[in-house]
Amino acid sequence: MIKYKETYGVDISKDVFDVHGSIVGHHQYKNDEPGFKKLLKALPDSSLVVMEATGYYHYRLAQFLYKNQVLVSVVNPLSIKRFIQMRLAKVKTDKSDAKAICEYALLNEVPIYSALTAIQSECLQLFRLQDAYLKHRTATKNKIHGEVVLGVPSKFVYRSLIRNRKQLDKEIAAIESKILSLVKEDQQEQLTLLTSIPGIGQKTALFLIVVTDGFSKFETSAQLCSYVGITPTIRESSSSVRGRARISKVSNRKLRNLLFLCSFNACKHNKACNAVYERLVNKGKSKKLALIAVANKLLKQCFAIAKSGRPYDETYVSVLPR
Repeated sequence: MIKYKETYGVDISKDVFDVHGSIVGHHQYKNDEPGFKKLLKALPDSSLVVMEATGYYHYRLAQFLYKNQVLVSVVNPLSIKRFIQMRLAKVKTDKSDAKAICEYALLNEVPIYSALTAIQSECLQLFRLQDAYLKHRTATKNKIHGEVVLGVPSKFVYRSLIRNRKQLDKEIAAIESKILSLVKEDQQEQLTLLTSIPGIGQKTALFLIVVTDGFSKFETSAQLCSYVGITPTIRESSSSVRGRARISKVSNRKLRNLLFLCSFNACKHNKACNAVYERLVNKGKSKKLALIAVANKLLKQCFAIAKSGRPYDETYVSVLPR
């Protein structure tokens, strides 16, 4: 049963975006404000606009439509890719991709987009810039080490690298300070609650609050764990296929990596996490698998504490839906 008067699939690129309506067919617009307004005028009431998550390019259009009371869905590009492959499509163009996105939305339940707040949007931009600077700093440190091994044949190069590293240190510290001030302005209480959990550092708590919009995007901890990608995917079929259970890679990789790093400290200082780790290791499971289970436990603790509004208590038993 179709819920919407018309469904539109959007394939968006740097300069233009192609739109395929389930009734009206194909149109193309410029990827700018006038193009957005033209699309908005062409949309009938009770329409759904579906697009792939394509980094920077989809964001402006999704935010524009959302602010103009248009139902929007942003789907995982891998889902669309698999859908197209399943149909054995031989043509790959922007026009055909827009049509495929439309057909995917007609056949599948798609999530409804929720716009980012101004603070959330700025924090995500800051996190992306921080990641870029961290990678640059690591590369600079490696280059400095290489120069030292060579005996510093060029003092000019060595001094330039040192200045670069110091500047990156300042920029990274400034970004961390800005993120902290933004989150404190909006979610100070939740930040205090999350950092009360042994194993959860300030950086992880900040990123958790930002990407979950203060945990308001999820109703259960299972949904959150699935989003982060620390729940196993089962690979079994009849008696011939018995693949090892693995965590899903179609998820928020940065948050998953942060939680995995937190799991090392949680094993030592978080009583519940330590119990999970010891139980699995004693059963003969690998240490990596046990650490993933600890990350899962940490995330559930974060969810329970954020929803209950109570600080961490190792004797507390959560009664929230899992």
